[in-house]
Parts: sequence; C-alpha cells; structure tokens
Amino acid sequence: MNKQELVGTLAEELKKEGMAITKKDTARIVDTMLEVIQNALRKGEKVQLVGFGTFGVKKRAGRRGRNPQTGKEIHIPETKVPFFRPGKLLKEVVK
Repeated sequence: MNKQELVGTLAEELKKEGMAITKKDTARIVDTMLEVIQNALRKGEKVQLVGFGTFGVKKRAGRRGRNPQTGKEIHIPETKVPFFRPGKLLKEVVK
C-alpha cells in the first residue's frame, strides 16, 4: 500500500463512520501527521502510539570500514538513524 492508497482507504473508512472528509483533506491530515512525527524525531523525541509502536532515533557509533573498490580502510562517522519498534497489539495482528 502506498501513500495514495492509504489516503483513499482512510477516506473510505471515515465515510463509513459517518464523517464526510474528502480525499484532499484526508491527504492533508496524513501529511500533517507524518510531519509532526518527523519534527519530533528531529528534536530527538520519541513518538509512542500505544498498541501500534514507537518511533525514535538511535545513535550509530563511528566505526572503521573498507572501501569495496580499493580495499582501503576508511572511517565511517557517527550518525543518527530513525527506528520503529512495533507495539504488542501490532505484533499480535501480524502473527
């Protein structure tokens, strides 16, 4: 499922619930939610959606590596990487 399909499905589900929200408004809601999550991660905060999972940022330590073309040893600098840890309910749904 891509983002456009997600927006369409979400709009249909909301319509079934009696909410008349257009696909355009639903897309804005999805975009805003993703933006809020990204901004929180940028600040180093966790975003925890109980039952669904937790978004966060981890530091990956610097290390030595090798250039695969030359075999020369290089230094790979420390970096931050985003992660997602699924919640208990999400794990049970996927089983």
